[in-house]
Amino acid sequence: MKLLAIDPGYERIGIAILEKTTGGKETLLYSDCFKTSAKLTFAERLVLIGDEIERVVKKYKPTALAIEKLYFAKNTTTAMGVAEARGVIIYEATKHGCKIYEYTPMEIKVAVTGYGKATKENITFMTQKLIDLPKNKKMIDDELDAIAVGLTCFAREKWK
Repeated sequence: MKLLAIDPGYERIGIAILEKTTGGKETLLYSDCFKTSAKLTFAERLVLIGDEIERVVKKYKPTALAIEKLYFAKNTTTAMGVAEARGVIIYEATKHGCKIYEYTPMEIKVAVTGYGKATKENITFMTQKLIDLPKNKKMIDDELDAIAVGLTCFAREKWK
């Protein structure tokens, strides 16, 4: 089973493709931090996000999308933008037949570290322990967060 895992945003989007074989360990097939420029209009940024998700889905053909649920923190303007980007991401994945799984930040922390109040550093540390990452690539936080979302999905869902 191939899974598209996303840490959503509109400036930086963590993208990962993970695969799990029957009885096997999860494998990272692809990861990236997709960035959009603040010089573009918000609508143009959403189009670029949609195009990138479509490109990745067409190339890797995942059957599911795991995405982090939106957490309203202090900046509601940013949260609204992220919500709109999530909508584009979910639309593209659904359009290509992916089943959608959504997880809160706490669910991801518990699945990856066993502790709901884990720090970003704890998640990064455990993600690196749970899956083999490329040795010659510097992983950006957003990529690691997307991988953690994917690992959460594999840990929580029953795959047929």
